[in-house]
Amino acid sequence: MKALKDVLSAVGEDNVVSIGITNQRETVVLWDKQTGKPVYNAIVWQCRRTREICDRLSKHAALIKRKTGLPLDPYFSATKIQWLIENVPGVKEGADKGDILFGTVDSWILWNLTGGHVHATEPSNASRTLCYNIHTLDFDDELLDLFGIPRRLLPEVRESGELFGTTDKKITGREIPITAILGDQQAALFAQGGWEMGVVKNTYGTGLFLMTTTGTKVAESGNLINTIAWRVAGEVSYAIEGSVFIGGSCIQWLREGLQIIKSSADSEQLAEALESNEGVYFVPALVGLGAPYWDPSARGMIIGITRGTRREHFARAALEAIAYQTRDVIEEMENAAGIKFKNLRVDGGAAENDFLMQFQADILNTTIERPQLIETTAFGAAGLSGIISGFWDKNKFSAARKVERKFTPNWDAEKRNFYYSRWKKAVARSLNWSSE
Repeated sequence: MKALKDVLSAVGEDNVVSIGITNQRETVVLWDKQTGKPVYNAIVWQCRRTREICDRLSKHAALIKRKTGLPLDPYFSATKIQWLIENVPGVKEGADKGDILFGTVDSWILWNLTGGHVHATEPSNASRTLCYNIHTLDFDDELLDLFGIPRRLLPEVRESGELFGTTDKKITGREIPITAILGDQQAALFAQGGWEMGVVKNTYGTGLFLMTTTGTKVAESGNLINTIAWRVAGEVSYAIEGSVFIGGSCIQWLREGLQIIKSSADSEQLAEALESNEGVYFVPALVGLGAPYWDPSARGMIIGITRGTRREHFARAALEAIAYQTRDVIEEMENAAGIKFKNLRVDGGAAENDFLMQFQADILNTTIERPQLIETTAFGAAGLSGIISGFWDKNKFSAARKVERKFTPNWDAEKRNFYYSRWKKAVARSLNWSSE
């Protein structure tokens, strides 16, 4: 609310045509319908506390993947809801009576902005809950029974771009239309022009999130996520996504956990101090591995350390790991979509790192396009909101995207394949480590 009020104060509330909402998708909030207060802390997407629930339901993994496009993993919302119902006193009773509501963060924000009048979401978020059928476009009764989730707990699923309601005048001074909701990665894809087939984007945030649209059809993939990009004017656009759990957060770990750098920017300078990685590799499986491995039992590993290893090697290995994980997903994505991507459009905080972007170009043998505005998630939500409210049309919004720099590959195939093959060996050693 503070951020919204700061914006309205800066630009003037009368100059705001409409509002778009974007959010971390799988994070779960349950709240009391009458008081509006959460019944427990939000459980964020990275939380692994529901691994035991996933193990318990493992025989249903194929059914879940077929209906939702998602692997059975603690990453997604349904097992988090189930955990709250099973472990927090009073939640099961309140959920059964209809006194408690569930939402991903978009629904929580919408509820509060509208003064508790609108309990809704849209398909880009609903398709991340593990209980939304992406083919029938509805929450699935069989899956709800499987996870023990009452349907009355759930929000209404609307289109991604429509009038969801207006803000409460007590919050914004006047009623402002809320005309778009998109999950963060779908919003970034929208900002990058992802409604065009063949456009692939990677958001370098806490994790790494690669996504491309597949049109009105689902491109089946065993190792990647099938999801919904958005639904607008009655038409659903599907997408294929690779979600990597640890991206920029491995640099955060170097800074806060190991305390070998003072700021994230230090990693670039340290990495550039070396001519090569000198055989040091970091597999950042700090919360297991996501796409394309989907191994919650994998654990982080730094290999190749010698007496000569210094903090420069740790910094470089962390940045390289981000690029290697991106290649892992790109190769899976190209096989699933049946196309070869000509470039990669990037955004997110770590995209500012020139060493990482050049290494990414080299290891992929692909041009990297970095836009002037790297915080594209908010821009994408604003874009769809503006299009729905008539502030923009799609062409004018697309023209607002400007490329700040392109990074082109410099390596030959032998060097590229040597580096990547050793990464794959390192990953193999990290898998199935915490199987107990």
